[in-house]
Amino acid sequence: MLVELAVRDLGVIEELRLLLGPGMTVVTGETGTGKTLVVDAIELLVGGRADPIMVRAGADEAWVEGRFVVPDAQPGEPDEVVLARAIPASGRSRAYVDGRLATIASLAEWGERLVDLHGQHAHQSLLSPAVQRAALDRFAQVDLGDLAEARARARELDRQLAALGGDERTRAREIDLLRFQVDELAAAAITGPGEDDDLDRDESLLADAVAHQEAAALAGEVLAGDDGAIDAVGRAIAALAGRAPFTAQEARLRDVAAELADLGADVRTAGEAIADDPERLELVRSRRQLLHELRRKYGETLHEVLAFAEEAAARLAELEQHDRRAAELDAARREAAADVAVAAAVVARQRQAAAAPLAAAVEEHLANLAMPKARVEVGVDGPEPSDDVTLKLAANPGAAPLPLSKVASGGELARTMLALRLVLTAGPPTLIFDEVDAGIGGEAAVAVGRSLAALGANQQVLVVTHLPQVAAFAHAHVRVTKETGEDHTVARIEPLDEASRVAELSRMLSGQPGSQTARDHAEELLASATRERIGHE
Repeated sequence: MLVELAVRDLGVIEELRLLLGPGMTVVTGETGTGKTLVVDAIELLVGGRADPIMVRAGADEAWVEGRFVVPDAQPGEPDEVVLARAIPASGRSRAYVDGRLATIASLAEWGERLVDLHGQHAHQSLLSPAVQRAALDRFAQVDLGDLAEARARARELDRQLAALGGDERTRAREIDLLRFQVDELAAAAITGPGEDDDLDRDESLLADAVAHQEAAALAGEVLAGDDGAIDAVGRAIAALAGRAPFTAQEARLRDVAAELADLGADVRTAGEAIADDPERLELVRSRRQLLHELRRKYGETLHEVLAFAEEAAARLAELEQHDRRAAELDAARREAAADVAVAAAVVARQRQAAAAPLAAAVEEHLANLAMPKARVEVGVDGPEPSDDVTLKLAANPGAAPLPLSKVASGGELARTMLALRLVLTAGPPTLIFDEVDAGIGGEAAVAVGRSLAALGANQQVLVVTHLPQVAAFAHAHVRVTKETGEDHTVARIEPLDEASRVAELSRMLSGQPGSQTARDHAEELLASATRERIGHE
């Protein structure tokens, strides 16, 4: 729902800020005051075409901004959204969503969700074939769940069939590649994800075997050789032996001597265990190179290489069993296609059965909207489920019904849209009707007002009208006036209270707002329409 509209320097509007509520709001004023500019401003907000000629004379740019309440906001979506549009006197227009630069397409997407414009405007959702089809489905309460589920199942089976490997040649090439990869990885016999670390340690040991041996021999000599560390500690023990002040130190030295003896034996054993084996070293290096090549082709680590080996083996087995699996999927696909056909036939029958009742319901409303001879057809064509739904209208006797998109008269089209809305009820939260009452009056005008008020019970309805019979049914009334000076013309818009509303209706009835007779008629019209509207709410 549109809750606030701000306009600056658009046409004859210098500055406008309008607060809107639920229900039906009418916009009235003398011809040429700029009533339709309110509709133009909203159309700009929802992606309508911007023309620099719309900018007020002497201004650099026009600015339009609207705050909308978002119905049924999804988790993570805001409850409100602010749409804005800047139209420079020269250059391209700019769009904003919640203060951030956006595309005109983004405004249009929000517009489809939030606003529907009916009248002399291009933005009319019910002209869309997809929306007409959805309208028929809502009217007939068509359940599309079974069809959607069957189609989803068929698409999934198509995906699985395509994933089997495509045509025979493609499949054969993939099998050859996979078999080579699987055989190569199997022949490598990787022992585990840590094998390359083990080989790194082995190469380090073997590549420096002689130096390791020499280091062990030198260490052993230093520790246990003649006049080595063990002999030196022994002499220290002998010097302190039996001397009471050094009892503790003597004991520690004996522990050191024992540790040095053990350490010397360990060094000697470790050194003797190291073998200078050039052949083993070459094998380790070759193995490391092999693992490097495998990582280069199949993964950054041996863990990834092993994972690839499992995936490749599984894919190879799947392709090698292609014929059996393909036969299973083909059978399932045929079954799914049959399910789609059955579900599509059910939907087609429901749509075809509802076409005539929908047309009759719309014609009934059109008869009350000064189009008593109008004839409506709902075409349901195309292969099952008959997705080609077209709403057609013949406004006058003898005329051939034409698609709504080709109906010439804006007033007739707007009234047809109104009739459809009355039948379907569902739609965007804000409906805007511009000159919906063109070419009618009297009782037909009352019927239009009554119908618009009925829509206002569930949706926000904004109506630009010149008929007092329509305006009297509104929940709220705003008036547009024009002030003309020597070198400027400015439009003003103001909400009307009860007394001002009577005066405006008097003007619309007789052109003489000060006439007591006109005021009496206006008060009677307003009271009657209000009673009728409240009685139906």
